[in-house]
Amino acid sequence: MFQDKKHRENTFIQSFTGVKMESRWTEEDWKRCCGSTKFAKEMAAAGPFSDLDHAVRTARHIWLNLVDVKGWLEGFAAHPAIGTTSPSVSQWCKEEQSKAMTTATDTTMEELKDWNRKYMDKFGFVFLICASGRGTPEILAELKKRYTNRPIVELENAAHEESKITELRIKRLFETTEVAATSVASIDPVTKAGDRLGIIGAHLTAVPKTSPENITGTPLRSKPPITTHVLDVSRGAPASGMEVILEKWIYGSNQPPTFAERDHPGWKTLGYSETHSDGRSGQLMEIMDYIEPGFYRITFNTGKYAPMGFYPYVSIVFQVRENQKMEHFHVPLLHSPFSFTTYRGS
Repeated sequence: MFQDKKHRENTFIQSFTGVKMESRWTEEDWKRCCGSTKFAKEMAAAGPFSDLDHAVRTARHIWLNLVDVKGWLEGFAAHPAIGTTSPSVSQWCKEEQSKAMTTATDTTMEELKDWNRKYMDKFGFVFLICASGRGTPEILAELKKRYTNRPIVELENAAHEESKITELRIKRLFETTEVAATSVASIDPVTKAGDRLGIIGAHLTAVPKTSPENITGTPLRSKPPITTHVLDVSRGAPASGMEVILEKWIYGSNQPPTFAERDHPGWKTLGYSETHSDGRSGQLMEIMDYIEPGFYRITFNTGKYAPMGFYPYVSIVFQVRENQKMEHFHVPLLHSPFSFTTYRGS
């Protein structure tokens, strides 16, 4: 029923603007966003999407939960090394690396190429970082820092950077559609393009946002069961731009994870985000009526947020019990360079 409704709305929008909606996007289009064949097939099968947020949430779910390590490596391999100037480099890559190229000197460029080789030799895949808006000194510093990681840690780091890049490119696909919509002739000469897009946007947002695994009915919740925000108590302000990862313990789920198992592969990533200007993270998991009981872990990249602080990262492990499946779990972090506090909020 949801798909039929979406099809009718897409038909209406197409007839109104003369633009075919994003259901026209093929596997090749999605492969421009991410080089993984599995990812592209799953995205093509999951569409059409009600809006950008729906597409991004689905992409994150597919990349982190449905694509295996082989698919990750295929996605990594589609990227040139940072600083590559070959004619074969795509326009999107050039634009994403534009600040890195304009801030590079001959010396830093040679150093970057040297460290790219070292990284490839150690890990077996290209150094991946969401380079958009980042200069060469910052990228080079991050490369050197991540070079010291263990391979399994760096594999996950690269996967999350790939996810960021993919989300930026999905936004480009939607912007392409929007640009096309503003360029078509108006059916009413007194109606402005902005008004037409506003009507279209209202029509789209009327479609219920559901998870990719549940497309029948509307969830009772309006937000995911687990949320967080970060307050920088040293400044008395929200902590913006802090990376957050949510995981679930899936190895022997009836038994709590022990301290010795903190790096165990039994932790499954559910979602990744960065805190917004108000200190709240983006969506870390799907909106669902009943959260699965078990043990969850939220990890905050406090070291990147406050490099001179005492804590390289903060992990909080908590339990959701069988009788709490309908409850909401808000797990905030109150952070300063030399202390932190957490609690269960509402």
